[in-house]
Amino acid sequence: MTIRRATIDDLDAMRRVCLLTGDSGADATGRWSDDGLIPDVYLEPYLRYPDGLAWVVDVGAGPIGYVIAVADTADFVAWWNRSWVGEFVTRHGRTTDHDDEKWLFTGGVHPDLMLASAENTGYAAHLHIDLLPQAQGRGLGRELLRTLGRELDHRGVPGVHLRVGEANVGAAAFYRRLGFDSPEPYVMTSPSSRLARA
Repeated sequence: MTIRRATIDDLDAMRRVCLLTGDSGADATGRWSDDGLIPDVYLEPYLRYPDGLAWVVDVGAGPIGYVIAVADTADFVAWWNRSWVGEFVTRHGRTTDHDDEKWLFTGGVHPDLMLASAENTGYAAHLHIDLLPQAQGRGLGRELLRTLGRELDHRGVPGVHLRVGEANVGAAAFYRRLGFDSPEPYVMTSPSSRLARA
């Protein structure tokens, strides 16, 4: 089992991990009208973004977990508006009749909403991490975040933020154990130097 940089060749396996953990850590298969929605908002654009940061846990048969991040949310949002909104709309349209998935469509076509957390926390970088159950409880999430923290620290990025779903109490507890703070509800932050030593 190794942790290595992700490549575009990992996309299909990473999309699977994203879907299987996309409902506050549980399997999101069939949860929304299209199983491609969640990875098209929370995974693929990060992997396609030229300055994206991504690592996977690979067991030899492909990734079973990953961390993805951007060092500059504002630059990422500008890229998303130029390069990803059109792809998202081609795949899914601009809106949905399903009330429970409108937030995913909003995220897909209005990436500017990401800017508020970056501005409120003072940390321009943000991340997403997902691990299949067989990768959890083995220190792999900690090692993925430590790897990301070292890279951000090396780049001079002062810290990182993330959003945690209200129902995802296990993830919030995990982040607190690693020293993340919660300056506002459902938002957690960590200085890069602290994360590098997690």
